[in-house]
Amino acid sequence: MVIAAYLKGQRFRKFNIYGALLNLYFWRRFSLWSMKKDPDLELALSRNRRWIVNNQIKNIIIRYPYDNVPIDFLQKKFKSLDLQGKALNWLKKYPCCFEVYCENDQYFCRLTKRMMFLIEEEESVKDMQEPVFVKRLAKLLMMSTNQRLNVSKLNELKRNFGFPDDYLLRIVPKYPDMFRVVNYTGKRSSMEIELTSWNPDIAVSAIEELAKKEGCEPYFSCSLPSTWVKSWEKFREFNSTPYISPYWEPSGLVEESMEMDKRTVGLVHELLSLTLWKKASILKLEHFKREFLLPGKLNVVLLKHPGIFYVSNKYQIYTVLLREGYNGSELVDKDPLVIVKDKFGELMQEGLHEYNRRHYLLNLEKKRKKGLAPVKPDGRQRESDEVSEQDNHGSSLGGIFDPEERKRFYKVLFDDNTISLDQCLRIIISAVYFLYS
Repeated sequence: MVIAAYLKGQRFRKFNIYGALLNLYFWRRFSLWSMKKDPDLELALSRNRRWIVNNQIKNIIIRYPYDNVPIDFLQKKFKSLDLQGKALNWLKKYPCCFEVYCENDQYFCRLTKRMMFLIEEEESVKDMQEPVFVKRLAKLLMMSTNQRLNVSKLNELKRNFGFPDDYLLRIVPKYPDMFRVVNYTGKRSSMEIELTSWNPDIAVSAIEELAKKEGCEPYFSCSLPSTWVKSWEKFREFNSTPYISPYWEPSGLVEESMEMDKRTVGLVHELLSLTLWKKASILKLEHFKREFLLPGKLNVVLLKHPGIFYVSNKYQIYTVLLREGYNGSELVDKDPLVIVKDKFGELMQEGLHEYNRRHYLLNLEKKRKKGLAPVKPDGRQRESDEVSEQDNHGSSLGGIFDPEERKRFYKVLFDDNTISLDQCLRIIISAVYFLYS
């Protein structure tokens, strides 16, 4: 009551302090459902996130009727891309990818020539990869309970598997001996792809293929440090039971049994093995609960196997990665399509470096003119990719955004020990500033 009365008399009247703190508390509790942070894999997710956003912008520009897209049009699309700030500021950070220009007092954007060359190369690789896509799609259908998958659901993960946007027209009709499009209810949302013939040579998981090469029984591999003693013990116990292929008929398995758990782990392992980046959104995987007989709480099952999977809630999105698919923050085996997409990432980074450099020199010149700062060697410039991510807001990180300050904030806020009124007020004011600034 004392705290509320104090804040009510200040300029924080318009904020709901209790609601803000409750949101912050539950956000913190929610974040605890991920594993111990792995810096390398978190870096892989961070780098991949920026690529995904720019790739979506690229697709929007390609689909636009003309070569140049109004910035106002892209600004409206920013919400669907889960981006904040001005589209113009974001696009200017990647001058090697997007060309921004002004005409008749209106800003437009178009792809650079280098980007257009990469798009042509990507389409060429997709044509060469068609047999791989066919096999990949057949595997997905073979793992489903009735060898059918809903088109709308599959579209949510098509880019994870590398399928072209027009795979229904480019791939499915060319292989009538393997696929067909069906609609047993007549509803547009019920359109499905059905497997027309079972090929036993395709119904072999990545784990079974590796075991065949090594001449041993199929088994899962563990990518944990030797210091994780208890996790290693649980993994050995789990791995001691026979491997269950995700292509086997699971009708005889009992729900929530050890065998069903093993089958679920094997199925998710195989699904991630088929993706380009050996990762997928858990929420999107759960859309296939009925088709793949996944458990109600898939998140809980995956968290029980930290040696096989890495679960992260970076960007407040639950994502599962296949640990064995990464060496540090880099993929062990790169799909040809990933190699082309990496070139896009390199072009992105080149433009971001150029933007940071130009922005740094501009700020340095302003300070030099005002006599606020001495000339410093260029080598001292901070060239981190993350620096430019704050340019939209025009401010640097500080306060509760600082890692050390955030640690002290959580320690005081959630500690069982009693804290002083003055400390509490400072913490709450920091929290409100963090949430509403």
